Amino acid sequence: MNTIYKLLFAGLLSFSMLTAVAQEPTEAPEQQPAHEGCMMHGMVPPVEFHSVKTCYAPQMGAFVAVDSIECSIHLVAMVNGRLDTVGSYQTDNIHKRHDLKNILRPVSVSALGQYIVVLASAVNDTAYVAFLDKDMNVVARRGFNSPMYAMHFEHGMLMIAGRNPYGYDINILPLHGGFEAFEHGEILSHHYRVAKQAEKIKDSDPVGIGLTAVAVAVVFLALVCISLIISGSGKLMANMGEKKEGKKKGGAAVAAAASAADKEGEIYAAIATAIHLYNNELHDEEDTVITIQKVEREWTPWNAKYYNMNQYFNNRR
Repeated sequence: MNTIYKLLFAGLLSFSMLTAVAQEPTEAPEQQPAHEGCMMHGMVPPVEFHSVKTCYAPQMGAFVAVDSIECSIHLVAMVNGRLDTVGSYQTDNIHKRHDLKNILRPVSVSALGQYIVVLASAVNDTAYVAFLDKDMNVVARRGFNSPMYAMHFEHGMLMIAGRNPYGYDINILPLHGGFEAFEHGEILSHHYRVAKQAEKIKDSDPVGIGLTAVAVAVVFLALVCISLIISGSGKLMANMGEKKEGKKKGGAAVAAAASAADKEGEIYAAIATAIHLYNNELHDEEDTVITIQKVEREWTPWNAKYYNMNQYFNNRR
């Protein structure tokens, strides 16, 4: 068993050294600090995609609010000194719908001049963006084949961000050509594919030496653990067998002592019986005569029998 352990540990040591050599990092190129070459007045603001639930339309003088539960957009304005809903638009019909993942719910709203821009998306693979007028009627609409969740306006373009099963999508729609170009114009799409874990491993270890070393090391460790478990279980079974044999020997000794004690008790009982019989033989025999004496008692009316008889018999007398 010691020889097997030595061979296993030697194999583990050799494969660990091989893995360290195979995965030795290469020298990374020098990178300039992030702050170098960056001027405050020359910085370009980032393009941020937002998912807005409420916004204010200045040219309409009203607020636009999202109701995700009812799948609707509400236009709220001041009426007689108080805020009230002056219009609404439902992004999808939810009456008696059970396919919850396919319902197009509003995820973001914005205001562009006299129009309201609504982005609605389902959980699965459908979305659309629509332009609404002040009466909450659809002026233009464009659909997508992947879920979307945020949008941004930049230089006459509408940029919409979403996600597909493999990564992320950014769709750019032109707005300078009017609603006709918006509905039928070409969409500039950018797709970013998220690398899977297997692809990451392939990029870091194209030959597969590291993966092979790890697999062999895991197998050796499993063999070591199995050997330790087998040897430990053998020792445990041996100890349990010794304990059982010790209990059997102790029980035999107790039984022998009990049998010896029983024999001594029988001897004592026989001696006591003999002494008892001997003492009974020495006792005198007495005459067994029984004497019966007659006792006379005076008469009293308490035990008169005629008091116990029926009155009919007393009258006949």
